[in-house]
Amino acid sequence: MKRIMLKAKVQKLTVSETNMDYEGSLTLDESLMKAADMMPFEQIHVYNISNGERFITYLIKGEKDSGVVGVNGAAVHRAKVGDKLIVASYVILEKGESDYFMPKILIVDERNAIKEAT
Repeated sequence: MKRIMLKAKVQKLTVSETNMDYEGSLTLDESLMKAADMMPFEQIHVYNISNGERFITYLIKGEKDSGVVGVNGAAVHRAKVGDKLIVASYVILEKGESDYFMPKILIVDERNAIKEAT
């Protein structure tokens, strides 16, 4: 049996920019992507803590150590600059793998710098 499990989560991100004139996606600081084991073009789920909106998109690598969290394209209707987000990615695992798998969890500060990592 296979299970869909949380692979990684970045909590308390602050949206730093929006860009309606883009095909879609979420731009995330390269350092955060690396620490969370996330890749460009990987599917992510975005949960807006500020307004309850949820959407699925993919990642675009932002400038390293910039703190950038950019919501692009149609998703700008679901988040604005200053909103707090959770970004999560998932993995499909076999039962034996899921018994010991632990997701990477990052909590960031108001500048989107890592404050805590597990």
